Amino acid sequence: MIALLLIPLLLPFTLPALARCALARLDPVTALRALTACALACAGACVAALGALVLIGLLKLSLFAALGDLIHPLRTPSNLLVLPAAALATGALTLGTWTLARSALRQVRAFRTARTEAGRRPAAGDLCVVHSPHPDAYALPGRPHRIVVTTAMLRSLGPAEREALFAHERAHNAGGHHYFLVAAELAAHCHPALHATRATIRLAAERAADESAAATVGDRRLLARAIARAALAGDAQRSTRPDFAPGAITGPVPQRVAALLTPGDGRSKSTRWIALLLTVCAILPAATATTGVMAFHHEVEVAQGEENR
Repeated sequence: MIALLLIPLLLPFTLPALARCALARLDPVTALRALTACALACAGACVAALGALVLIGLLKLSLFAALGDLIHPLRTPSNLLVLPAAALATGALTLGTWTLARSALRQVRAFRTARTEAGRRPAAGDLCVVHSPHPDAYALPGRPHRIVVTTAMLRSLGPAEREALFAHERAHNAGGHHYFLVAAELAAHCHPALHATRATIRLAAERAADESAAATVGDRRLLARAIARAALAGDAQRSTRPDFAPGAITGPVPQRVAALLTPGDGRSKSTRWIALLLTVCAILPAATATTGVMAFHHEVEVAQGEENR
């Protein structure tokens, strides 16, 4: 039972390297969807495993065993491992809950500020221009979706580059990329290995928007130049937008520009193996966590004496 619950906690450490490999070999939209689903599956399995470990540790104590109507405290074959594991699981769940709550509050405040600022400005369709000395442009979700661009960013680009940049941001809104970014943020607070996976998911969202915008604009070099100039002019660290509002200057821009200038590079027949590994990485933690929780439930029933009734 304990071994089964440890697998969902260890397997996510393989995901960051696999995520980078998947993004290099799959098309960006497929990679974005697959990596987000895999991260959520690993996060859910991790939380279930940690919760089960906490309950196992508590039910080994006489006080909590009595509160759970157990005839005797829960018996496990590895007593020296259970209590330290339960203590670590309690700390991990507490820390994850705290960081997630703090991040959620910060993101909600940033989103409200961005929507309020955008609402104060006259919009030309979905485009909203904000007066600011800091170059920035991003896709702001909500009803309706907005493309927010600062006056400093507009001054940094030529007319054709502006249209390419707008096409990139519209691709974010059309693809619902903010949902994927929210899911990646949620998963990142459930396991430390998913922090690196979150960065790859963000890059996948930018690459997906790049490819969609390139098809709309019809000039990959123009889009690459617009993104490069926007990144050189802007400073992602000074942006006040929420993290789930994707922007053209986020992510490793040189890697994105290189992908635009060399379309299809790196694709190979190994995509089937990548898809298979991602499927295993999503299913195995969920399956082992479910089996471990079921085994824990069976042990609780034994301790409650239900099998002898």
